Amino acid sequence: MKQPLKSHATLIEGQMFRFARAGQGSPSIVLIGGAGGPLDGWFKLYPEIEALGTVFSYDRPGTGGSPKPTEAQYGETVVAQLRLLLQFAKVPSPFVLVAHSFGGLHANLFAREFADEVAGVLFIEATAPQDVDNLKQHQSALQRGFVKLLDRVSPRDAFDELRNERETVRDILEAPAFPPVPVTVLSGTKRLPRWLVPAALVRERERSQLALAALSPLGERIVAERSAHFPQLSEPELVIDTLKRLLARIPR
Repeated sequence: MKQPLKSHATLIEGQMFRFARAGQGSPSIVLIGGAGGPLDGWFKLYPEIEALGTVFSYDRPGTGGSPKPTEAQYGETVVAQLRLLLQFAKVPSPFVLVAHSFGGLHANLFAREFADEVAGVLFIEATAPQDVDNLKQHQSALQRGFVKLLDRVSPRDAFDELRNERETVRDILEAPAFPPVPVTVLSGTKRLPRWLVPAALVRERERSQLALAALSPLGERIVAERSAHFPQLSEPELVIDTLKRLLARIPR
């Protein structure tokens, strides 16, 4: 049975963060979860991932052990907080960013803003900038109804990252070009029933996943045939193997 990750807490510019550091050596692997995804969501990758280098994970504000955000979570804010947290935890660059779902937006921006510190990026079922608007256009009536109901029952904090997702996309569009580092896009292929996820949405998602791989001339796409949206839980061995393959492509 996997053991819980040993975590710590610190205050960064008025915001409390929970984080965990494991492994040692270079490169530093930075795990960036999806919206609402705590650092514990990576647990199936341990302890194998610790053999690959220094491993850092954390809870963004309002997730897991990190309290609600004290300021709006625009993309620029999120990546600045992450960089300060990495410095506090003495996690050295170069960084290999491993980002799941909504965390893909933050990895995308971090790689652009701090290109000299990023050696590679692994996008896992990651959100692309165009997904923020395009996928909503193809949602089923049931999906739209569920989102509205959830927002009424449990409205999100005004500072929440999802409330500010369009600002994050704007930050990415205004940032420098994505660096020519090795990139791997790992996408799940198992889909929910068509009455829940329309075919048009699946096609749009496929286009955006290919667009992420095209961010770098060193980009590639790999599919996780036994996974839907969480390959790190359904196929952790594949995620580890994919990460090893990415690390092998990084110039020494």
